[in-house]
Amino acid sequence: MNTAANPADTAQTLTNHAEQMSAKVSHRFVRQFAADKLSRPKNIVLPALDARPLFFEIGAGKGKHALLFASEHADKRLIAAERTSEKFAAFAKAVRTKAGVAEQDAAIASLENLDAVHADAMAFAVHFLPPASLDGVFILYPNPEPHNKNQRWLNMPFFEFLISRLKAGAPIVLASNIAEYIDEAENLLNQTWLLPYQKQQISANSARTHFEVKYLARGEMCQQLVMFKPNYYRTRFDEFDGTKGDASCDDERAHE
Repeated sequence: MNTAANPADTAQTLTNHAEQMSAKVSHRFVRQFAADKLSRPKNIVLPALDARPLFFEIGAGKGKHALLFASEHADKRLIAAERTSEKFAAFAKAVRTKAGVAEQDAAIASLENLDAVHADAMAFAVHFLPPASLDGVFILYPNPEPHNKNQRWLNMPFFEFLISRLKAGAPIVLASNIAEYIDEAENLLNQTWLLPYQKQQISANSARTHFEVKYLARGEMCQQLVMFKPNYYRTRFDEFDGTKGDASCDDERAHE
């Protein structure tokens, strides 16, 4: 005869499972990123990664920071992702003009040390970035998502995956002109992600992005959090390598 499960036993099983998972990772974020649900971005053939330090920019806009970084760091490589078509078109045009090549309808434009890609950053990271491959990440003046806090970067399950792409000691730079956004992110670093960080006020003469120039010209205070991945830090995606078609991780597939 079938009998219903004891609710108390079920609750205890879930609690035990959560405790086992928390013992494996270095943070307290529960929801798990469904990396295997994201399709590979189309029409992107990325030049092979090499020994140069590798950086990733999320939401590169029209490419002001990416082009500046590439010109100032010839020994480093930057992959800069932009999702919106209009901004990427302007970014790609600037890259191809600098490279001296003709305009073309493609999802990637490259210099010697810069790859501008037209793709969702999350899907790109899953399919093109191996574990522990990044020497740094830039998220400069992202959409603050005032009506949906779950879409802010440190509230998203993807943030755990992003950490897993970092080398030990590598930073994520998050900049904003909205004090409440920075304060919330700082609280999440302390209470949930447990990452060491520095909180910095951005110089009034900084000009990394068009947004930064505009905000500072208006006299607004811009701040950034520079967070670092410790060498002991563990996530549920440390062995996940989507560049090889891997769809596994350290836990059963969970819903966001």
